[in-house]
Amino acid sequence: MTTPGKTRVAIVFGGRSPEHGISCVSAGSVLGALDPDEFEVVPVGITRAGQWVLTNGDPGQLAISARRLPEITAESGTDIVLRTDPTGGGLLVLDPTEGPRALADVDVVFPVLHGAYGEDGTIQGMLEMAGIPYVGAKVFASAAAMDKEFTKKLCAAEGIPVGPYAVLRSGTTLSEADKQRLGLPVFVKPSRAGSSFGITKVNDWADLDTALATAREIDSKVLVEGAIVGREIECGVLEGEAGGAPEASVLAEVRVVGDYDFYDFEAKYIDAESACEYDIPADLPERVTRQVRDYAVRAFTALDCAGLARVDFFVTPDLDVYLNEINTMPGFTPTSMFPRMWAAAGLEYPKLVDRLIRTALTRGPGQH
Repeated sequence: MTTPGKTRVAIVFGGRSPEHGISCVSAGSVLGALDPDEFEVVPVGITRAGQWVLTNGDPGQLAISARRLPEITAESGTDIVLRTDPTGGGLLVLDPTEGPRALADVDVVFPVLHGAYGEDGTIQGMLEMAGIPYVGAKVFASAAAMDKEFTKKLCAAEGIPVGPYAVLRSGTTLSEADKQRLGLPVFVKPSRAGSSFGITKVNDWADLDTALATAREIDSKVLVEGAIVGREIECGVLEGEAGGAPEASVLAEVRVVGDYDFYDFEAKYIDAESACEYDIPADLPERVTRQVRDYAVRAFTALDCAGLARVDFFVTPDLDVYLNEINTMPGFTPTSMFPRMWAAAGLEYPKLVDRLIRTALTRGPGQH
């Protein structure tokens, strides 16, 4: 039974992608930020095998501990399913002793899921079928932003600069002409993955095949990107309130220090405090700051995004700006840049989460 006057929000996390653990950490932060006087929470974890379970929602169990990421297992809670029939009552608990029983309907879903089966349009399509409002991008934008090939193509069509790259589909490798065009080093990465999983920096063409094999463990389609020498700059974007234009945050710069060669998974999450330095706001000329923020909003619009996104760029020593990628459900961990950028802009974490949920409720399901 719902509590009168409270918004019932299902926080969905974990999932089948390699980013399972990071999703759990992000969800722990979101759960800890929700005002219990405003929200009634239904914490739903998804195991790596795809099983949905109703968990206890304890943020303390969803934190990195001793360099180990949290994980949802079948023992984390009671089986639960989402009925995709919009007349069917939403979530059902599968109680082995009492049989299926319906939970009270949720008002909105916050899918704190990263990567495949969560950020790529799949769960968004299921929620559309169920007729449940949800936080974040709709089906098309989620799929297009998840696929780095189509992100680049759509943004380039809007006049946003992208660096040199080649797309290698299953069974293909880099041609000699592409090797000459891209030069060394290159970054080899799965086309549809995040959190730097499966990425290899290649300094010698002799190592290309190994890098391709690593990326193809995650995705059969692989991008090979020419390295852009420059600074890594990030910008958060929020859907405008009351139908207004999208809003860009202050910018952040990420600098990798120590023994890390680039901003990989370990540097981002496990050793973030020692491996990275951050400037918020980024120390850039005002003209470049305006350019990056303008490109971020244009990229958000070009992909038809909704809710939120983090847009990443490279800024070269000559102050040229190139798009790197877009994340439609960026990390919400304590060290994640999206909430930190908005906090620097005056929108603290709890208010940010509240705004995302309210925006989703206002927009509702369907292709609005």
